[in-house]
Amino acid sequence: NLNQAVESGVWDDEDELAEMYSRRKSFAYGRNGRPAKQQQLLETMMAGVDVAFQNIESVELGVTTLDQYFDNLGGINRMVKRASGKDAAVYIGDQTRGAGVVRTLNEQVALETRTRTLNPKWYEGMLKHGYEGVRQIEVQVTNTMGWSATTGQVDPWVYAKIADTFMLDPQMRARLADLNAASAVKVANRLIEASERNYWSPDDATLEALRRAGEDIEDRLEGVTKELAA
Repeated sequence: NLNQAVESGVWDDEDELAEMYSRRKSFAYGRNGRPAKQQQLLETMMAGVDVAFQNIESVELGVTTLDQYFDNLGGINRMVKRASGKDAAVYIGDQTRGAGVVRTLNEQVALETRTRTLNPKWYEGMLKHGYEGVRQIEVQVTNTMGWSATTGQVDPWVYAKIADTFMLDPQMRARLADLNAASAVKVANRLIEASERNYWSPDDATLEALRRAGEDIEDRLEGVTKELAA
């Protein structure tokens, strides 16, 4: 449930995510045939891990599409770092087009950011689905931050470009807010949270613009809520 922690934002530091993963993934079956918590054993094993790997097999799903990817692979990396003091090398095997290609996680996140999140063909296609389309854009942003939280393998430019594309463009921001204000404000807040957690470092003007964008969308959301209540 690291994914749920990232989604809610109720975690303090990355070691807390490692502890969460360790507590919940450390059950093993013993000789008596019953599961028992073996947290120390799991941490000892993780201390010797050098490489973590995830295979993807569908062109429709990437590591920024589903939160289960950073929940598991990211959780492993965060636990390895806490146990050994160093990051594991994280690789993604892409088997979606016949011949397999192996990329670093950093390369895979950058590729998916360019081909999905920041690709007009992708996000315009999402926006045709209205409410759900905006939610999917927000999911991409949240999952991207999940990789920052669990591996630190997301380049700062990713957040800068997402901010420019969706929040700092007044017309795009208005489109998102009109279709799904709740998800749109989550995008703004997630970018601010990523800054507060030092995953990127926007200048003061950009950060203030993001705050104003979030406030503007929240005002729209409150207006809709009041209209529905009336």
